[in-house]
Parts: sequence; structure tokens; C-alpha cells
Amino acid sequence: MKVRMVGLFVGALFIAACRARQVEVRTAPTQQQAAQVSVQVNNNLSQAVNVYVSLSGTDTFLRQVAASSSATIPVQGFAPGSSVTLKAVTVDGVRKYERNTVLTGTVTFPLP
Repeated sequence: MKVRMVGLFVGALFIAACRARQVEVRTAPTQQQAAQVSVQVNNNLSQAVNVYVSLSGTDTFLRQVAASSSATIPVQGFAPGSSVTLKAVTVDGVRKYERNTVLTGTVTFPLP
């Protein structure tokens, strides 16, 4: 009888542990977490570029911008007022463009 009671108790614990739980899943930052700064890339080159932001020698990929187009890219994970280097590298890796700037509002990064 005692073994049966222990078995029922263990079974009840197992069932309780396996029940469905409420979970919150997010796919995009909320408005409160949205980036406060962005980079306006004006790519006037004949090929696409990969755009990076660099702080203390660490490059963070932002986005690829197509040839002869413009894109406004939110910069997340960097505090407004940070001194950074913006980098654009052509997809073939031949040309590299850099600009030192302070992240405030929308920073314009024109490419020749």
C-alpha cells in the first residue's frame, strides 16, 4: 500500500512537471528597445557593399547595401554618443571605405 502511494505521488509530480507552460516569444525588438541611432548609407558604387560599425577594433556587421541604392540601418547595441568607425567593404573585398563618427540621430555615410 505504501509503495502504491509513493508511486501515485511520483506520477502526480511527473504529470505536473510536464504540463504546458506559458511562454513569451518575440521576433523583433519592442519600441522601448528600438535603436536610437541609425546610419544612412548612400551607395553610389556599381556593386554592393557590406556595412560594419567598429568600436575598439571589433567590427559588427550591420547590413549589405545594394549597388546604386540607399538604406537607413538601425544601429543596435551601441549607446548614442559612442565614437565609432563606420566601414563599407565591397562584396569582392577589393575596396574599403571608412569614416570616424559619433553616433547621434541618423549619421550619413556616403560612398563615392
